[in-house]
Amino acid sequence: MALFLSIFPIVLLIYLMVKRNALPSYVALPWIAVVVLIIQLIFFGTDVQTVSANIVSALVAVQTPITVIFGAILFNRFSEASGITDTLRKWLGAINPNPVAQIMIIGWAFAFMIEGASGFGTPAAIAAPILVGLGFQPLKVAMLALVMNSVPVSFGAVGTPTWFGFGPLQLSEGQILEIGSMTATIHAFAALVVPVMALRLIVSWEDIRKNLLFVYISILACVAPYFFLAQVNYEFPALVGGAIGLLISIFVANKGIGLAKVENTLDSSVSKGEVIKALFPTALLIGILIITRIKQLPFKAMMNDATSWFSVKLGSLGTFDISHGLIFSLKNIFDTSINASYKLLYVPALIPFVVAVIIAIPVFSVSGSKVKDVFVGSFRQTRNPFFALVGALIMVNLMLVGGDGSMVKIIGKSFAEATGQYWTLFASYLGAVGAFFSGSNTVSNLTFGSVQLSTAELTGLSATLVLALQSVGGAMGNMVCINNIVAVSSVLNMQNQEGAIIKKTVIPMIVYGIIAALVALFIIPIFFSV
Repeated sequence: MALFLSIFPIVLLIYLMVKRNALPSYVALPWIAVVVLIIQLIFFGTDVQTVSANIVSALVAVQTPITVIFGAILFNRFSEASGITDTLRKWLGAINPNPVAQIMIIGWAFAFMIEGASGFGTPAAIAAPILVGLGFQPLKVAMLALVMNSVPVSFGAVGTPTWFGFGPLQLSEGQILEIGSMTATIHAFAALVVPVMALRLIVSWEDIRKNLLFVYISILACVAPYFFLAQVNYEFPALVGGAIGLLISIFVANKGIGLAKVENTLDSSVSKGEVIKALFPTALLIGILIITRIKQLPFKAMMNDATSWFSVKLGSLGTFDISHGLIFSLKNIFDTSINASYKLLYVPALIPFVVAVIIAIPVFSVSGSKVKDVFVGSFRQTRNPFFALVGALIMVNLMLVGGDGSMVKIIGKSFAEATGQYWTLFASYLGAVGAFFSGSNTVSNLTFGSVQLSTAELTGLSATLVLALQSVGGAMGNMVCINNIVAVSSVLNMQNQEGAIIKKTVIPMIVYGIIAALVALFIIPIFFSV
């Protein structure tokens, strides 16, 4: 019964979002949160104090994804209003009007690099509107962006899912490096198939076949440096791989190598000066992301400085604290051990999105009334995603209540017990389940890392291999992750399309898991001692 009631809310959520006349996520998710709340109170007997603390914690935690979404929407609305999008559309058309080239440059290589710098769903939020601006259909672009943004995710945000996600397991530096190395190996093989499946969501097999050489040049330009760097480092594979891949993809597309000739129907009369000016906000965005994510520079530590600066007790609600790094925290909520925080400077919202827009306003001489419209419109566009994400985070927080007896752990342990020695075939899917409802590879690793480790120890499987499969699963789960789907739908201003997106993206996710299992069984043992 505990297993049934743990799985029931997830199954019900999927049904509500994919059925005919599906409910939008901002309706379905809050209702599912209520279902989980009732199950926790009645079946699991969780006390009201703990439940209430987790709900408040979710209301604080939701500020992270919703402000990232707001920042991305703001940046994209400003790009439209200032003419940046139009200039970039003409320029990209001039590099090569072939749609496959445009998709691989923006949806693959550019997004790969952004994931390496930032994570938090920003790659899809930045790349998707550019592709829509080039004339691609928004729903198809959303699907493509989610599927493409899977390979780099385990090393996203300067490797956070790997080094931080497995932090609580007290692994040695050598073990974490080996996990990263195995993870990159599995992703590298999946990259030979999954980006092509993503392309098929937008263009025909015939178009893919005609441009297949360029497609694989672009894929390998990102994946080769990513793979080799992951053998010695777990922070920079996605960032460096994406940057190298982007430069090579643009160069090769400019030469027309491996691409079928396509007539340019865009008015591409745009000067070099206009292109440089139009690229300025994006370059500023990437530059700020990189310098604030590299731990060898002082900014990352400053923005994450948790030393208390101001603290006040808010009665039974808890202690409100502001740190030197402007981390806003609510501690010991309702006299429990539950805390929640929001990193104002480190979460990629105010910095870099809002800052980049504010700097760019005078550069592009945008009028005050237009700026006001951009900000007001961006706030309006985040309303529905806010309700969706509040529902999602309350659901997740309540499903994590209970430690080893939590709904999430019950699901994970049941899967592991049912499969035993064959766990290698299924480990990545547990990671995907974690990403599906948590919205993060990092959170999936934090949540299921201990389950995966104990399963490996009980069954005699290689711990580093099982944890690598967990990390891969958390990355491939991004394709069906509710938070990311809500985010990209919001940025593209699409309504009630979440179910339609999941129906399509779940197929490449399943294929990804099959590839991961095959690589783990047949390729990894050749190169690693498992």
